[in-house]
Amino acid sequence: MIKVTINGKTQEVELGVSAGEVLKDKEAIAARVNSRLVDLSFKITEDAVVEPIYFDSKEGKEIFWHSAAHLMAQAVKQLYPDARITIGPAVPEGFYYDFDVPTPFTETDLAKIEERMRELAKQEIPIIHKIVPREEAIKLFRQRGETYKLEIIADIPDEKISIYQQDDFIDLCRGPHIPDTGKIKAIKLLSVAGAYWRGDEKNRMLSRIYGVAFSDEKRLKEWLDRLEEAKRRDHRKLGSALDLFSFHEEAGAGLIFWHPKGTTIRSIIQDYWNKEHQAAGYQLVITPHIARAELWHRSGHFDYYRENMYVLPVDKEEYVLKPMNCPGHILIYRTKVRSYRELPLRLAEWGTVYRYERSGVLHGMMRVRGFTQDDAHIFCTREQVEEEIHRVVNLSLKILRNFGFETFSVALSVRDPKHPENYLGSDEQWETAETALINTLKKLNLDFHRAEGEAVFYGPKIDIHLSDSLGREFQCSTCQFDFNLAQKFDVYYMDKNGTHQPAYLVHRTVLGSIERFVGILIEHYGGAFPFWLSPVQVRVLTVTDKEKDYALEVESHLKVQNVRVETDLTNDKINYKISEAERLRIPFMFVVGAREKESGTVSLRQHRKGNLGVFTLEKAIEYIKKEENSGRTA
Repeated sequence: MIKVTINGKTQEVELGVSAGEVLKDKEAIAARVNSRLVDLSFKITEDAVVEPIYFDSKEGKEIFWHSAAHLMAQAVKQLYPDARITIGPAVPEGFYYDFDVPTPFTETDLAKIEERMRELAKQEIPIIHKIVPREEAIKLFRQRGETYKLEIIADIPDEKISIYQQDDFIDLCRGPHIPDTGKIKAIKLLSVAGAYWRGDEKNRMLSRIYGVAFSDEKRLKEWLDRLEEAKRRDHRKLGSALDLFSFHEEAGAGLIFWHPKGTTIRSIIQDYWNKEHQAAGYQLVITPHIARAELWHRSGHFDYYRENMYVLPVDKEEYVLKPMNCPGHILIYRTKVRSYRELPLRLAEWGTVYRYERSGVLHGMMRVRGFTQDDAHIFCTREQVEEEIHRVVNLSLKILRNFGFETFSVALSVRDPKHPENYLGSDEQWETAETALINTLKKLNLDFHRAEGEAVFYGPKIDIHLSDSLGREFQCSTCQFDFNLAQKFDVYYMDKNGTHQPAYLVHRTVLGSIERFVGILIEHYGGAFPFWLSPVQVRVLTVTDKEKDYALEVESHLKVQNVRVETDLTNDKINYKISEAERLRIPFMFVVGAREKESGTVSLRQHRKGNLGVFTLEKAIEYIKKEENSGRTA
């Protein structure tokens, strides 16, 4: 007998009982056993804490959609036997699977595949997990002609290989999966696209099918409605329509050109960020965009990120366009011997970095090759660690809330306790770091998901995911310990006894890259930024040419009040001018005609609300100023 704990209640069960038998929960699609995600068929062989995984959770969606990807691959193999399968992961908004086929799939093919998926789902085919010897897995996929699976196996060092089978379909996969295909009740295949094998342009072009699936039709309809809204809010479309930024093929892929209005938004964000960070004790620095390759050899980036770095020949040696800001901050720290009295030392930078991303993964502002991080590094003593983490998380939440985000999820990434050899640093350092992160989250009453084995090799971390107005999650803020760079660069401080002690190093960002964050903001607000973020806060509209001089007086008065304003003096009809200001999502319009000019007033209009009435200029400014801090907590 073994003991299992569910919802805080412990009971004795037989050794080898499955997670599904223990839970007895029809709504569960998988389980977490001692923090490990598993199938419901997983056999429990030791005392364990068992939790149900439901579709509505992040992990639940990933498992469900991953299973739907396998279902799609099974349907494709039945309809197109010559298709060779590659990979089919869950993604934040559904799933995809890449196939090597003689002729790329078409929209007509999608309808046939979708119908076959429904037929297979109705059969409630059991999804069975198997662990097989390496040679058996190789033989199995070789017999099936699945050369891509053989290539993947070649990269797996294990002697035991995890596979999943549902009737005639077998896939190489770690899982977990739903128990049977019958859980999938609603399916929609969305599109087909080309994708290079492993994202490398040198490899064969594959045919990628995107889809989504749910446990009922209602959820599917709600999701499709949200998808249509997301298309309307696409930052690439709105960024062009609102004249915020552009991309240029002649300059190169993944490089952003900020237009005046986009630059205004960027400057507003940076000014606010600078103010908050300086108030929080950070000192702003600037480091070069380029440095000798030797610096990156020492930091270890050359070993781990070489394929993502831009390396340039300069004066018969190699230089690198910086992919990270950390080595530069460390060099500033090491310009003199630091006393414990100077710690914590918080160095922050809007650091522009460059990383080679394959063209197939570039996506608007969200995935680019040149971007600017709101980076900061904290050098502190062991005793200061917990307080600094607390300050980082508090500051991150405060700033994100001021941009209009209220819903967050937190992930705590820690090392795999069974494989400490895969991580740098001593057990003592890891214990100190993990305890500090956990204590901070508990003090702030933040629920968090503990992800064992998800820590980076140099330390544990906290990731804060925000939810936008459509319920989509984006990871922006991160707080990471680093036991690697401090040692590589001999980062020390002098303690009160005059002896050198190793400093603790904390990496952190709040917004991530400003490019990606602006993209998120555009989609969150649908381009209709709150008053304080709008690049143009007021547009003055003339009814006829006779009001030109008065309109310019109004504009001048608004500028004195630090209002971002522009005036439309074109000969267009006033209704068109109003329509154009609405299209550009300008928060307020001051309409001036003959009556307004004569009485020194303006007709005030607000975006989406329409006409608010006639105001004196002073009262109109007083009204719009109330919007200045609307929705902000600081």
